Amino acid sequence: MTIGQSILNLLKQEISEIEYKRYIKQLTFCTEESRTDYALFLAPNPLVASWVRTKYSEKIAHLFEVKTSIKPHISIEVKNKRTSAAQSSEPSASASPQHNAHQSLLNPAYTFENYVVGSSNQFAFSAAQSICEKPGSAYNPFFIYGGVGLGKTHLMQAVGNRLQAQGKSVIYSSVEQFVNDFTRHLRNQTMDRFKDKYRKCDVLLIDDIQFLSGKNQTQEEFFHTFEALRNDKKQIILTSDKQPKQIAGLEERLKSRFEWGLIADIQPPELETKIAIINKKCEINRVSISKEIIDYIATIIDNNAREIEGILSKLHAYAKLMNQDITLEFTKNVLKEQLKERRENITIEYIVKFVSKELNVKPSEVRSKSRSKNIVYARRVSIYLARGLTPNSMPQLAQYFGMKDHTAVSHTMKKINELLKSDENFKVKIDELNNKISAGAAL
Repeated sequence: MTIGQSILNLLKQEISEIEYKRYIKQLTFCTEESRTDYALFLAPNPLVASWVRTKYSEKIAHLFEVKTSIKPHISIEVKNKRTSAAQSSEPSASASPQHNAHQSLLNPAYTFENYVVGSSNQFAFSAAQSICEKPGSAYNPFFIYGGVGLGKTHLMQAVGNRLQAQGKSVIYSSVEQFVNDFTRHLRNQTMDRFKDKYRKCDVLLIDDIQFLSGKNQTQEEFFHTFEALRNDKKQIILTSDKQPKQIAGLEERLKSRFEWGLIADIQPPELETKIAIINKKCEINRVSISKEIIDYIATIIDNNAREIEGILSKLHAYAKLMNQDITLEFTKNVLKEQLKERRENITIEYIVKFVSKELNVKPSEVRSKSRSKNIVYARRVSIYLARGLTPNSMPQLAQYFGMKDHTAVSHTMKKINELLKSDENFKVKIDELNNKISAGAAL
């Protein structure tokens, strides 16, 4: 039994039998291309590949680490696509085995072409494309920061894939992999090999640099790696969940060097960008759903774009298993548990505080008897969102907002629903507030 199959058997013990048979059992471990720091699994189709990549990549990597003490990069690729690619192009005789090994660490699905651009990521996207024209010059290092699942890794690897296609040698690594590499080579007294790997590439991509925090010995080594690459005008791209100056436990000399180049943030996607992302994911995964369902999914998902692939895979799998069409009602039923979990984390107090800040009124005014137009507006919006985002009943909402009884809440809901039907701008505003509250409560 291969190490890969052994890992899948361990995973089988931790997930449902249905998911194992439907997805995990269909994977094949590629022993020819896998290494200690890289594990390749082949899936029979894009749906299985997307589902496993989204939901279980991290878990599979963790199980490898438990069994082998090394956490590899996990790649899930479609078998037929790889076969076609291998038949259509033979590897260059001049390409070194080491170079090809490093190339395989990039996810080929992360390209500029399938990266959805909106106002939340336009600057970072434009900067990334500029780097491909002249790597190692003006924007070096390129530091991308933002929340989880907003597309930092995708954008960074899009640069890597573009430059790799231009013949550049590219190293992609998470900080965790970098630390594991450093520790292993230090222990085995093979630091020359470590330095050859990380300092002799054309492009170094490091994911989640914030996890370098507190690792003083590794920070020392990374500092010298950074200096060597930059002095040789090699491109460095880093991602983080926060700006360099906000990373606690990071040496000041590293913070200052991270700020030498260009810093770009990626904000949570606005509603229009979410819809565009869902459309793109549907196209890639060959899932056909109506605009009504796409709009619904866009309003219920958090800012984490990775969640979209999981939702689409779930809908496709349930529809196939139950032999049903994907309708809006079907979608709501399939995702109701997911929504229930999220709602349990959202309170009326949180909604009132958030709406008050957005609409420039005081939370105490929202709960007051004031009939001022802007306060009544904020109160109605708060009640409407609380009814949809929390498990509270109408009597409970009436009590919280100091209303006579649940009929007053029902009247408010009716007023808001009328506005939603007649005023498109109001509908967009409500959807935006809904998204922001859901995302904020999930943090």
